[in-house]
Amino acid sequence: MGGAALLAVLSSSEARAEFTVCNQTLDVVNLAVGQKVDNADQTDGWWTIGANQCVNVIREELTNRYIYIYATDVFGHAILTGSTEMCLERRRFSIRGIDECWQRGHIAAQFLEVDTLEQARWTFFLTGSNP
Repeated sequence: MGGAALLAVLSSSEARAEFTVCNQTLDVVNLAVGQKVDNADQTDGWWTIGANQCVNVIREELTNRYIYIYATDVFGHAILTGSTEMCLERRRFSIRGIDECWQRGHIAAQFLEVDTLEQARWTFFLTGSNP
């Protein structure tokens, strides 16, 4: 009976996490996330994720098939990049629009596209071998 109670607790906490990133590296990482919000591209950051820890970065059920992520180490060096250019800042940010980052005073970075396969919940595992 104790196992069933534990499972219920784990299930209820899992239901709140809609897009989770788990850092399976030995390093602390800083994460930025891009997605469509009200039909406009938006980037938000930063989440700090310790080694072997997970963070819920989007708490609502996913409505976008594609989520974009970018990660740096504690020194600001990119450790997870992709091919979709989006905007970010060095400090905490929320930026609407992904065009003309430099002209608007932001930093342009290459975000990795994550295909959630139109699921309501998704977990991304950051490993040393991600692209």
